[in-house]
Amino acid sequence: MTIPPPETPLYNHPLPEIEQWLKAQGCQQDETELHCWRVEKPAWKAELWLDIDQITVRYLNAGENGQDIQRSFKYSLSRRDIQEAVFSGP
Repeated sequence: MTIPPPETPLYNHPLPEIEQWLKAQGCQQDETELHCWRVEKPAWKAELWLDIDQITVRYLNAGENGQDIQRSFKYSLSRRDIQEAVFSGP
C-alpha cells in the first residue's frame, strides 16, 4: 500500500494509510477508542481524534497556567499542511 503524495488532501487517503502515517509520526492508537491517538515529543504531549470531517489535536498542559490547547484541522487540508501544523507543536 503506497501513501498518496503529501500534497493530497487528507480526505483522499484511505483510513489504513492515515493510521500508518500517524504511527510514522510516533503516535500510538488507543486500544479501546480506535479513533483516539496519543503522541509524546520532548517538548509537548498531545491527544488526537480522527473525527468525521476533521482531525482534532489537544496539546496537554501547553497553554498559560497549564491549560490544554485544542485545534482542529479539516481533512480538506493536505497531509503535509496537517503534519506541519500538528507535529510542530503548540
